[in-house]
This record gives sequence, structure tokens and C-alpha cells, in this order.
Amino acid sequence: MRVPRKIILDCDPGIDDALAIVFAWGEPDLEIQGITTVAGNVSLDKTTANALRVCEFVGAADVPVVAGSPRPLLRTPLTAHGPHGESGLAGARLPPPLRRPRGGHAVDFLIETIGAAPGEITLVATGPLTNVALAVRRQPGLVTQVRDFVIMGGSAGRGNVTPAAEFNIAADPEAASIVFGAGWPVTMVGLDVTLQARAGPGIRQRLGALGRLADDLLLPCLARYATAPGPEGPAVHDVCAVAHVASPGLLRRSPWGSTWLPSGTWWPSRTRGWPPRWTEIPDG
Repeated sequence: MRVPRKIILDCDPGIDDALAIVFAWGEPDLEIQGITTVAGNVSLDKTTANALRVCEFVGAADVPVVAGSPRPLLRTPLTAHGPHGESGLAGARLPPPLRRPRGGHAVDFLIETIGAAPGEITLVATGPLTNVALAVRRQPGLVTQVRDFVIMGGSAGRGNVTPAAEFNIAADPEAASIVFGAGWPVTMVGLDVTLQARAGPGIRQRLGALGRLADDLLLPCLARYATAPGPEGPAVHDVCAVAHVASPGLLRRSPWGSTWLPSGTWWPSRTRGWPPRWTEIPDG
């Protein structure tokens, strides 16, 4: 019998983050130890409320949800209301959350929870890396305590905010610099991978068999999701990072070196040559 892999999801829900939560909760090979939220696609109060709403809707109300950083380390907040809507879950028909997030700060939760189970928990970050950067600055030993660290972010090619920058990195490039330079292996599931993973008509038709989960959350969100539109359907970026953890053979990883391009008007946060490990979808 396979032992489920323990994960913490650090995220900014957001439609594709919500889909990643649903996937992680429904995947028998994963066990969610907690969800930490960060400002990104929408403001922190909305990302936190959305994480709670999704957890309650899928029956994961016992999963701790802990709010984190309300803004990037140094920059003006960058949001993505266009693809995700004003609430962050455009199209979803979910009630407001019944509970409040767990007290404390996401950074403390990451340090304490991972530190209490060294080598057991995989940290999956699908939003800006502000919480993770603060955690490794406060507790450098965290980089040796995680089982693995996987992000959805960056790109081995073009970006989606500028020609160079992907949103999660661009939203807090200083945090990304800290995280990639912290001395641990980082598995980056970037745009070059996630743009290949699309919820096309056939997939959406199969999702329709999931009843209320499909009718009130999955299908209306996918119908509204405006990032990287195409005839083959919207890309489900954040799900790819979680799916990689659940099924390590799903994506092919290649070693890369690490280069940080200085921040500037045109080139903030390009992940050229990042990270030590990156992923791609194998042919076939």
C-alpha cells in the first residue's frame, strides 16, 4: 500500500490554484498538511477566503488554512483580476466561508510544520514566493528539512506578464531571488510546461460527471478563465505542479544551472537558466 505524500500548498487562489486544491484533496497519493495563502492573483483577504471556500466545498474543512504575506517584499502589488475576476474565483458558485483562517502567520506555519517532520513534507508553491522567501530567511535550515520543493512559476521561454516574465515570479522577483538562491533543489514547473496542459472540450465533458463539484466550481471557473486562451481550452497551470508531486513520472525533469537577471523596467524576474531542476511533459 502506497503511503500518501504529505504536502503544504502555498498559493494565491485564483482559479487555477483552486483547481490545484481540488486536485490535491481528491488525489489518494497526497495528504494536505496545510494551505498557506499569499497576495497574488487577488489580495490576501480574497486568496484566503477563496482557499477556505474551496476547502469547505470539497469537504476539506479540517485542513488548516493560514494567511501569509499581504504584499511583495519591496514592490507594489501585482494582481491578475483579468483572468481570475474581481473575487479571484470568477464564475464559481460557492458560498462565503463559514470559518476563519487559523491564527498566526503562514511563515511561522511553514517553519513549524516542516520542522516538526523533517524529510516528510513537500512544499508546493503556486503563487508569488513571498512567504517562502521570508521562511527561508528566518529559518535557513528549512531548505534541508523539506522532502522536496516544487513551484509553478517561471518559464524556460517567454513570459505571460512581459515577454520575459511569468506572473508568479514577476509579482515578487526579490522573493524569487531569495528562494532560488537559498541552496536547495527547486523543481520549476514553468509556462513552457503548463501551456501544454489544457482543459479542452473532452476533458470538460468528462468533468461534467462530477456533479456539483463540476457544476458549481470546475466548469464555470474554466469557462471564465481567461489566461492563455485557445481552441484547445484554458491552461491549468497550478494543477501541473501538484500533479507532478502526486505522479513523479508524469513530467520529465532536466538539470539546469541558475542565473538571476537584475531587476529593471523590462527584464524583472526572468528565469533564464532557472532552476537546478525543471520539468517538461514527455512526448507521447
